This record gives sequence, structure tokens and C-alpha cells, in this order.
Amino acid sequence: MYYPLMLRVAGEPCLVVGGGKVALQKARALCRAGARVTAVSPEFLPAFERLKIDRLLRRRFRPSDVAHKILVVAGTGDTEVNRSVYRACRKRSLPVNVVDAPELCSFIVPSILRRGPVTVAVSTGGLSPSLAKALRKHLETLLPASIERLALRLGAERGDIMRRIPSSSARTRILKGLVKGLRIGTR
Repeated sequence: MYYPLMLRVAGEPCLVVGGGKVALQKARALCRAGARVTAVSPEFLPAFERLKIDRLLRRRFRPSDVAHKILVVAGTGDTEVNRSVYRACRKRSLPVNVVDAPELCSFIVPSILRRGPVTVAVSTGGLSPSLAKALRKHLETLLPASIERLALRLGAERGDIMRRIPSSSARTRILKGLVKGLRIGTR
């Protein structure tokens, strides 16, 4: 069983092991979230050069590569390298995801839908990533693009309410009232 959470990686050091398509996808997602990404692999797809990656290490993975990282993703396609990444991370109690090897993961990455600050994550606990992706695509058709503006407006109102009204049940009622009866239409 997994515990869902959102992890702030902006400005934080993360490691991606691998230089192919899968590793590129993971590095791209971490870069989009503002992480400081180091990637290690003997070879990289040319697209890695276009990412805002802190460091490209053109060599094989070393267990010491995980030092001072907050999160590690391995997507090498090489079972032994992936196991080595897993062992190095577990030794240091670091969160690790080995793509397509749930038994070597302390976390999994859900299928993600973003509309500005609104993030919807869909997971099947690693049992069927294709089902999670299909569910996410369905949700994309239901969640309007305008949800971003709504979230920003509600965030501003919440901030104002938090400053003006001391912690109380009245404040809680007001905040809940902002979205009560809200109808989120289709696109």
C-alpha cells in the first residue's frame, strides 16, 4: 500500500540514472518541477542536452552518486544497474523509483494531470500504469482549463481570510463555503 503525497523538489538535488527515453521522461518531469537534476549514464539521448539539467555524468552509475540527493529515479533497462541503484538508496534511506520494477521502488510516480496549481494524480499502486493513464486522460476531458484561474482566485481569497479571521470554526465555515455548491463544468 502506498501513502499519497506531493513532494516539493524545486531547488532540491535529484538523481536520474539512465540516458534513454524512459530516463529522459523522468528527468524532464523533475526539471519541470524545478528540481536540480543530475543524470548519470554512459550514453545520453541528444534531448538530454536541451534539458535544464545541473550535471550530465557520462559514465556508469556509482553507489556514491546517490549521496546528498533527496530522490532517485532509475530507468536504465539494465537489471543489475537498477538493483545497484536500489541498494544504494535503501542503504541511505533515500526514496527510490526503479521504472517498471515495483519491487525495487520505495515510491511510484502516478499519472499526473496539471492545470496550473491544480494537480490530479491517479495511481493503481503500480498494478496497471496503463489504467492510471487512461483514467487521467478521462479526467482531462472533465476538468476545464478555467480551473487554474479558479484555484488562483480561491487561493488569494483564502490568504485574505486567513489574515483577517483568527483561527476558528467561523473561518473554517467561510473557507468551506467558498467551494460549497461549486459546479465544475466540462471544457
